Amino acid sequence: MRLLLDTNVVASGLLWNGAPAQLLESAKNNLVELCSSRILLAELARILRRDKFSKAVSASDLTVDDLVLGYVELVTLITPLEIPPTILADPDDDHVLACAIAAQADYIVSGDRHLLALEQFKNITIVTAARAVQLINSGE
Repeated sequence: MRLLLDTNVVASGLLWNGAPAQLLESAKNNLVELCSSRILLAELARILRRDKFSKAVSASDLTVDDLVLGYVELVTLITPLEIPPTILADPDDDHVLACAIAAQADYIVSGDRHLLALEQFKNITIVTAARAVQLINSGE
């Protein structure tokens, strides 16, 4: 199963326990393949440097760069395709869609309301982290 994790899911998985962390663990155990892009990795680094994450980053005993590099080791880097504007309320979400198409992902995993509202883009289903964990555990 090939997944593209939205940045919010990755940040949660790197910093806390829960479904997003289980997805990262599934990748470490080669149960799923994760895909990302340079733009999404740069966004991850930016997000993890926000003040609201400083306590969680400190508690991890890793630097932001260490967290991002650890994630880089889990992913296949993809060059996104160009797509027409799709999520007008949040154009940054279009990059997630473009990357998922180029990656031929089975699922986009996100907590973003704009992406989840789509439910599907092209032939890629958009699910929450909890739903993705269910799909992995059920072998779907």
